[in-house]
Amino acid sequence: MTHFFDSSARSALSRRDTLRALSCGFGMLALRGLADAAPGATTGLPTADGPLAPKAPMLPAKAKRVIFLSMPGAPSHVDTFDHKPELTRNSGKTLSGYRKGAKLLGSPFSFQQHGKSGLWISELFPHVAKHADRLCLLRGMHTDLPAHQQARTKMHTGSIQFVRPSLGAWTLYGLGTENQNLPGFVTIGSTGGGASLHGSAFLPATYQGMPIGSDRAGRRRFGPASEPVEDIKNPRQSVELQRKQLDLVQRLNGEYASREKGDRDIEAVIESYELAFRMQAELPELLDLSAENEKTMELYGIGGEETDSFGRKCLTARHLAQAGVRFIEVSAGGWDTHRNMREELGKACKAVDQPIAALLSDLQRLGMLEETLVIWGGEFGRTPYAQGTDGRDHNNRGFTTWMAGGGVKGGLSYGATDEFGIEAVEGRMSIHDWHATILHLLGLDHERLTYNYAGRDFRLTDVHGEVAREILA
Repeated sequence: MTHFFDSSARSALSRRDTLRALSCGFGMLALRGLADAAPGATTGLPTADGPLAPKAPMLPAKAKRVIFLSMPGAPSHVDTFDHKPELTRNSGKTLSGYRKGAKLLGSPFSFQQHGKSGLWISELFPHVAKHADRLCLLRGMHTDLPAHQQARTKMHTGSIQFVRPSLGAWTLYGLGTENQNLPGFVTIGSTGGGASLHGSAFLPATYQGMPIGSDRAGRRRFGPASEPVEDIKNPRQSVELQRKQLDLVQRLNGEYASREKGDRDIEAVIESYELAFRMQAELPELLDLSAENEKTMELYGIGGEETDSFGRKCLTARHLAQAGVRFIEVSAGGWDTHRNMREELGKACKAVDQPIAALLSDLQRLGMLEETLVIWGGEFGRTPYAQGTDGRDHNNRGFTTWMAGGGVKGGLSYGATDEFGIEAVEGRMSIHDWHATILHLLGLDHERLTYNYAGRDFRLTDVHGEVAREILA
């Protein structure tokens, strides 16, 4: 099989050969476009074949989709979802055997029990606390390194040092999409990381995440005046004219396309261009929140100074979930509280608390929560000792994430850190375990979901990972 972009063959290709190869790729693109334009192909339903076609799960599935509420910067677990009364009682005391001269810092925020389950949740999350009986708190999380980028990469791809496919890409690869007019993996308001976090790596590019509402540095605000997806429409050509252009290229290159089959690189280009063409018909309407009623906008905090941006992200995520997108990641930064923690952590929590609670309520109202796995968390936690007078350092040895819906037990606290919140000591869950459990809830066996690359079968969890069966409903 000939791969046009194989580095070993570059020197043998003339400029004419290269251009011809590229044009043939566009010809194959148009050929696939004609097939997709057959009767029934514009309904938004997946075609019967192709890399994005829906696939049957390997196992009985509890969840059909994932909404990952990603909190980059590492929220302090001991100030949010991991109540440590001993830390409060010993605040100001010097630790022995942990870090020389480090003094414990009790949480300045109060905790209360909520719901019938009595889960302890900080005053920083009053709205989310109303859903206590739907939350499954994973308080025994731990990861490899206390460095943001490496830990974020691990959380998304299962690897710290190698380029690997994202959790969302693996999910799309394993299950396909429910809507042929939309990407199956979307990231909303990503705060940097790009392909290292949301890419498909050695999987076909069809499975990579599509960014919405963020620039390369992740700085763009997700608001009413912003354009969530650049160049979603062609201002110079109608849809009909675009289609004719693709058809023309197909006629010019159809003979070559019929000879060269099975090239995964070209197939990925075909899929991405055809998807981009089809998205024009459906995506803009999904991203337009102006048709929502005032009550819904208020529920998500849209219009509020602190909650508007994340509220829009969460409501957009609900729209995409309803439309059949398989994996949606929604990001909110501001959690790296080395100093000025009381103020900065308060701001970060206030920005996401009401929108997250609204998303859970909305999914429940629509009958979608049981089949939607909602995940919340950052790449690691924070230290129980003070950094300066009002801050906490990185802590990879113990932290908290939570799940809701999608087949997990609600009102459950699983795992625990020690009395001060330094290290996970019970129900320890590594990132590989976390990934294995997420895939299991989606009906995917993490040991069997593999892809052959460079002569070996790769999987998201490498050679590790145990499903946390205790949390399964």
